[in-house]
Amino acid sequence: MYSANERVILALDVSSKQEALKVVKGLLPELRFVKVGMELFFSVGPDLIHHLKDLGLKIFIDLKVHDIPNTAYNAVRSLNGLGCDIINVHCAGGLTMMKRAREAISEDTKLIGVTQLTSTDQSMLNTELGIAGSVTDSVLNLARLAKEAGLHGVVCSPQEVELLKAELGKEFLAVTPGVRPLGEDTQDQKRVMTPKKAIQAGSDYLVIGRPILKSDNPLRAFRDIVAQIQEVDSGE
Repeated sequence: MYSANERVILALDVSSKQEALKVVKGLLPELRFVKVGMELFFSVGPDLIHHLKDLGLKIFIDLKVHDIPNTAYNAVRSLNGLGCDIINVHCAGGLTMMKRAREAISEDTKLIGVTQLTSTDQSMLNTELGIAGSVTDSVLNLARLAKEAGLHGVVCSPQEVELLKAELGKEFLAVTPGVRPLGEDTQDQKRVMTPKKAIQAGSDYLVIGRPILKSDNPLRAFRDIVAQIQEVDSGE
């Protein structure tokens, strides 16, 4: 099992290379894993990935690839060439797309699928997206497709993790955003859970951005989250 530090993936939700490196260096050497999403990657480009790798960090590149199978394959192959540790696609692209994307992944890289965003609630799912049933049903259905396609796991809310693990197995990764320390503003997240409860539910990795980035003391905020994981791992 990974160390508690490695299970916290810091979401680098900033818009410049300078901001990203400043945040990261303020958390080293305790920080082990970061997420580079659309805002940062689209503004800075792949060069940042190399800088982060040089600092010894693991990287989850979060671009949610979603296109026709051949385009998805080529996109994932390009991202795989950057040496990232986790890459994601959107499960809504379907089984064939995910299978093709899986073919583009090297042995030491994990490919995971996004199920439903943590900003999606019941009303949005049914009324705006036109998907019948519950959010949990939709997440589990997409997760089943991801496993059938050979993906290593999914991105989901911590609220679905326990059911997902029970059905698809403990080895199927659950990477969970929507994690907020007790008392934190949930902002645009709707399906949330505290770090301790998310780990107890079975989350493998916690993706956390604003509670650390916006803290008056980011290193202390990071350490507090790690301590919650250690409590669960030690059986406290």
